[in-house]
This record gives sequence, C-alpha cells and structure tokens, in this order.
Amino acid sequence: MSEGKLTPLIVPVFIPNMGCPHRCVFCEQERITSQHKFPVNGRHVEKILDTAVRSRDFDPRRKPEVAFFGGTFTRLSKERMETLLGAVAPYIKRGLFQSIRVSTRPDALDKERLDLMKAYGVLTVELGAQSMDDRVLSLSNREHTAKDTVKGVQSLREYGFRVGIQLMPGLPGDSNECFRSTITKVIGLHPDMVRLYPALVIRGTELVRWYNEGRYSPLSLEEAVEICMEGCMRLESEDIPVIRIGLMSSPTLLKEGQIVAGPWHTAFGFLVRSGIHLKKIASCLPGQGERSQIRIHAPKREINLIRGYKNQGIEWIEQRTGAKVIGVESDDSIAPGRVRI
Repeated sequence: MSEGKLTPLIVPVFIPNMGCPHRCVFCEQERITSQHKFPVNGRHVEKILDTAVRSRDFDPRRKPEVAFFGGTFTRLSKERMETLLGAVAPYIKRGLFQSIRVSTRPDALDKERLDLMKAYGVLTVELGAQSMDDRVLSLSNREHTAKDTVKGVQSLREYGFRVGIQLMPGLPGDSNECFRSTITKVIGLHPDMVRLYPALVIRGTELVRWYNEGRYSPLSLEEAVEICMEGCMRLESEDIPVIRIGLMSSPTLLKEGQIVAGPWHTAFGFLVRSGIHLKKIASCLPGQGERSQIRIHAPKREINLIRGYKNQGIEWIEQRTGAKVIGVESDDSIAPGRVRI
C-alpha cells in the first residue's frame, strides 16, 4: 500500500462528560465509551499513548493524531486543559504524533482557551452542533443556538484550526425537511469534515422516559439510512468529507438492554455507503424485465459495496432489474463508481 493510500491514525482519549455544563436528553457518555466517569489526568493520557505506540498497528506514516472525545474540552479548567495537552506534547516533540484533535460545544470557545490549544499543537476542533434548528436544540437541552455554531466556526477559522461538525438526525422536533435545512446551513459553513450520528434511545437518558411516555419516536433504521445517505451525498458533492456515519459500538453499549430504541446497527455506516454506491451505479443497470439474468463486473474495491450487508445490495439490484444476479466479478479496468453488465 502506498503512503498516499494510508488511512489517518487517530488515537482516542475519552473524557466522558468532563467539562459538560449539563446533560443533553440523548447523552450517556459512559455507555457510549465503555468508560466510567472519572477525572482523566496526564498519567492516564500517557498510558493510552504508550499502549498505542507499542501496538503493531502504529505507523508514523499514517500521521498519528491524539483525539480528546466525549466531553466538552474547552469547558475544562485551563489548568486541566494544560495538563492533558501537556501530556501529549512530549510525544509530538519526539515525532510519534503529529497533532491533536478535540471535541467541544459551539458556545465554549473563549480566546484564552483557543490560544492555549494553538500553543499545544491542536490542529482540529470538532463542534457538537447536532442540529442547525433552534427548536430541535432547545428540545434536546443543548442550551446553545445555531447562531453559536456559526460564530464558533468563524472563531476557529480565524485561529487557523481545521473544523469538524457533528450532526445528529432524528432528535426531538427534527424531521426530514428540518434535517435537510441543517445540511444546507452546514454546507454554507464549509467545514473540513462532518460526522453523522442518528439519535438513539440509550438507557439512562432522558429520551428513554420520553420514549416510554410516547413523547418521542426515534427514526427507524430505514429512515435513518435514507436521511444519512441524502445528507452524505449532498455534503460530499460540496467536497465536505463525512468521516463517520453512525455511533461507534462499545462493549457496554452492546450489552442487552442498553439501546432501548432507535436506528442502531453495528454496520450502520456500511449500510449508508452501500446505499449511496448502489444509487451511483443504478444508471448502469438494465431496465426492469430487460434481462433474465446478469453478471456484474466492477472494480475490486467496490464489490463489497455492491453486494451490501448480507447481500442486501444484490437483492436491491434484482428487485430493480427483475434479473437474477449470477455473479459479481472484479475488473479494475472499470472506472470507479461504474459497473459493466
């Protein structure tokens, strides 16, 4: 594999709910990260980085980055921020890691903390915007507005940070139309990357009570896949990469009863990517009833996307064309995003 094709290496350091001013209706960081809430310190960071560096998967060519996820990094005290960033500094100085990434709220970006992050080599700041609709944000107990996200992006740009935006379709008060509007507004902000996390009803959250009382209905899996497909295609058509689709699984989250309801699937991101790819190749397929059987030729790296999760892609093609798919074969002479029948 050439260096140009190496995927970036991100080593996460989870700080569950640290710095968070309150609890949002959907949030249960301890179950999401499989970590109990405790004050993460410099020694904890060092142990994580030492373990990562010793791993056989550690490759300096992958531009290793340390990422503080799970809390509101810029709502920590300046002293704790400096302790955590300072623990990473020696590893950057030695060339083991190239940069730092943090996750925070759009309304928690004061000058002193931005100066501190810049001084310690933070490259990327991801904002948990969740929605660009103020009613959705209010119902979700976010206590920030869409305007705060706009201001936050502007502030980060002024400091030269790379900017990520995290979005959560399916929150209380959200709708397909509302989320489409959110995507439109995010495109207007031109972030460097976006993550899409459909809302889930997780044990221990306020959403569980609302769900049990009939006050909240989560997206179905099919609805979530469709809205994420649409959002992803729109963002990436504007050269805004979607770097994560769907909540990352953890041992605690996967325990029975932890996810009460909502569009959970262990391969959610693959469902979305496969669906997008099938839409791209649809124009290459024969019309309904034109063939009784077909053999598909495609670039090797795209065959899994065509087959889909448990061959759901093959089933979709057969339903669309009325033809039996008798094989899917690799042919790297075919252009990406195309097939030959």
